[in-house]
Amino acid sequence: MINFFYTYQSLFDHILVYALLAMSQYVVLRAGVFSLGTAGFAALGAYGCALLITKAGWPPFAAIVAGTVLGTLASAVLAIPLSRLRGVFQAVATLALVQIVLSATQNWASVTNGALGVNGIPKVAGTGVLLAVVAVVVLMLSAMGRYSVGRAMDVIREDETVAVSLGISVPYYHRIAFILSGLLAGLGGALQATSSYAITPGEFGFGMLVATLAMVVLGGRTSVWGALVGAAILTSLPELFRVFADYRNVVQGILLMLVIVYLPRGVADTAIAILRDRRLRRSTGRASPASVVSSAGSDGGPAVKSSIEAGAPT
Repeated sequence: MINFFYTYQSLFDHILVYALLAMSQYVVLRAGVFSLGTAGFAALGAYGCALLITKAGWPPFAAIVAGTVLGTLASAVLAIPLSRLRGVFQAVATLALVQIVLSATQNWASVTNGALGVNGIPKVAGTGVLLAVVAVVVLMLSAMGRYSVGRAMDVIREDETVAVSLGISVPYYHRIAFILSGLLAGLGGALQATSSYAITPGEFGFGMLVATLAMVVLGGRTSVWGALVGAAILTSLPELFRVFADYRNVVQGILLMLVIVYLPRGVADTAIAILRDRRLRRSTGRASPASVVSSAGSDGGPAVKSSIEAGAPT
């Protein structure tokens, strides 16, 4: 078991980092926001953290916090105008953000080293740190559903008109979703920088944008477990299908098409729904004898009904 872990440790780390990025995408989709800005916020967090460590000499922990704050601030600034947009306009605006950040990392060579990226980043975010961070984020996002914030986002996702009729401020909760998404993406980018020794602009391009969105679609967008399952499946595919390494994108596309057609709610959400149905059937099956006796008592007259309620044999 230990040998297996050390053999695939880098894969585990990659899965955990992408799980954070997928949860960043999950937050906005949960609130009914079509944002594609996760890759841009992750790039800001990664480059901010890496440059502060390698060029400014900051301690790694402080640099990770600063990278997370940078992603959060960028999303907070953009949240105000983006919360007024809807649908494809949100997607285009956030895609423009990704393109701007990617162009800056490639062309601002005096700071970012251009296409060469940033090298010599100390690896301080190991598997244990990544696992702890992912666990905390999962607990926080799961707990959010029990409070008004998560419930309001669920209503907005289902129908904005109903949300407005209930007095829910849709732009306000869209802004919260944008800011949370930027926070998680900035944190994921900073942890990616401090777990891989080096970063390049190509890591935060169109490939990451599509991957994070596909992970949520594959796993399911109504529960946090969907992001985790989607990240585990799509990140592991290149390792599981080495024979089809040249056709990896084709395999991922076919898998997504099959899931969309046959499991439109996603793998994790479908599994959760099946488990809930089974529990409901079991509870209904246990309660059915009592309901049958109650209905028989009501049909059998007042005397029979009173004897059943008193616990006497009929």
